[in-house]
Parts: sequence; structure tokens; C-alpha cells
Amino acid sequence: MPAATILVALAISTPLSAQTVTTFDAPGAGTGPGQGTRALNIDPSGTIIGFTRDANEVRHAAHGYVRSNQGVITVFDAPGAGTGAGQGTFSAFSPLLINPHGAITGYYTDSAFVAHGFLRDENGVITTFDAPGAGTGAFQGTQSFAISPGGEITGFYFDGTNATHGFLRDKKGVITTFDVPGAGTGPFQGTYGGGFTPNGTIMGVLIDADNLNHGFLLDKNGAVTTFDAPDAGNVPGSLQGTLPWGINTNGAITGWYVDATNVNHGFVRDKHGAIVEFDLPGAATGLGQVWSIAPNGAVTGFYVDPNNVAHGFVREADRGALDLAKFNGQ
Repeated sequence: MPAATILVALAISTPLSAQTVTTFDAPGAGTGPGQGTRALNIDPSGTIIGFTRDANEVRHAAHGYVRSNQGVITVFDAPGAGTGAGQGTFSAFSPLLINPHGAITGYYTDSAFVAHGFLRDENGVITTFDAPGAGTGAFQGTQSFAISPGGEITGFYFDGTNATHGFLRDKKGVITTFDVPGAGTGPFQGTYGGGFTPNGTIMGVLIDADNLNHGFLLDKNGAVTTFDAPDAGNVPGSLQGTLPWGINTNGAITGWYVDATNVNHGFVRDKHGAIVEFDLPGAATGLGQVWSIAPNGAVTGFYVDPNNVAHGFVREADRGALDLAKFNGQ
């Protein structure tokens, strides 16, 4: 990688505004603790993708699903995915991403708890892959997170010491690995590639040596912009901070941040660096995650209710004054 220039973006907190949130649960999703529906990605047509855990599989094998823009939900399992506890399709909160041509990327965890990336083309043909240097032990391996319109894939891998590194897989299958300056090198610290802009800039999360999360943008010339939500916590060792995972074709970014009291909140960052923060449905629990943003500004993710059950949600683009009834799905 060329030498990177660190540019710290000024995060501007802007007022909360109105939104309509629609919640949903996939067929067969359990209603007990640790079960339910997790929404992780929304494409330009409004199709949502994520995973579920059913009533018989508390923290067991996960199942992927696709929710059409008409609300029709199809549940599926990836070939090669393990069926035991902690295994399955898109487990460990990984999003499944789909490009405009219908190609899908994601990852699965096999029967040895090792993660592998995969590409499913528009004809349903699946190709699996592993990043160079990916560890082969339990809970190590390759996690694919995003696919560009041109077929490039980004994500991250855990090496043999459990440190993380970003990767870029081109449309020919050639994989290049990278580390963002400022990323820690200890177990579970490092670089997590998470998404693309149309011009090929990679967005993701870095975890520093103090175990704090920060957002980053890495352009094709190697220049890096880091950013944090205004109210993100920064207590060393706390895993607080900013976790951006979704980016749309306009350069808007979404994700969540963990504040100084360890409560999760959502945010949207526009292409100029201005950040709008918002509370998630089920805010009483302080738990929830935002994973994807559509070109029109709608975001999707999930929240956890007081009974520790997950539910998906869609938040419409900002407009007008805050309407808490609509915001909380009432």
C-alpha cells in the first residue's frame, strides 16, 4: 500500500429529524433471548438482507434471508455452512451484500468454526475464497463484507494471532491485503473493511491499541480519512467509539456508535462529513446496530428489545421535525 495520509474529518452534529420506521420479523425467527431477526443490508431497490436465529437454535446456526421491497421474506442457508452452535450463514453479525447485477457476497462459518468468504453470481454459481494470511483456527478466517457494482469485494480476515486486516478482492479473484494507519495489532484489533463508494473508496472500522473504534475511508491512492460520531465514547479498553458499516452510492455512511455509558446509537454521515445522530427503536435497552444505507437515505439494521429478542427495522430518510411515535414504530 502507498503511504497513507491521515485526515481527521470534523464531525458536525446536526439536529434529529422525522423518520418512519417499519419493523419486521422473518418467518421462523425465534422470540426468545438471543433469537430473532437481524437486518444487515439494503440495496437500491429496497431489498433487505440479513440473518435469523430460530426458536430451536439459541446462538446456534444462523440462517440468511432476503426481504423484497414488497415485504416478502425468503430464508436460506449457504452451501458449506456448519450446522452446529455458533456456525451457519452470516453468523457473528456479518452482512450479506448484493450488487446491482444480482451478485451476492458474504461469509459462512464451517463445521470447524473457520470463516470463508463467498461470491454467488447472478446465475447462482458460488465461489468460495480465503484471504492470504487468514488464520485457519476456530473463529479465524475470512469475512467478506461488500461487493461493488464492478464485482470487487472487500472485507477483513483474522490472522493466526487473531489480529484483523482488510482485504480487496478484484473481479478476477486477485486479493490484496491492507492495514489502516492507527489500527492496533493485538488480538481483535486492526482493520475491518466494510463498504465501497462508486469511485472505489473503501469504508470501514479500525480498532486502535486502546480498543476504541473509529471510522475510516481509504481511497485508491492510499489516502485515509478517519472520523468519529460527536458523542462516541472514548474510554480506553471499553470498545466504545464509532462503527460505520454501510455506505451508499452518494457517499453517505451509516452505522452506530457506543457512547460513554456503553449505549448504542445510530448515525448518518453525509459525503461532506456532517453527522446526524439518532436513537434506535427499543432505545430503553441501549442495544441495536445500523448496517446499511440506500441511495435515498433509508437505513436498515436491528434492535434488541427488553426481552433480548432482535427485530429488524427500516428508518426512512430525514425530513422535518422529530416524530417519536413514528420513530419508535408506534
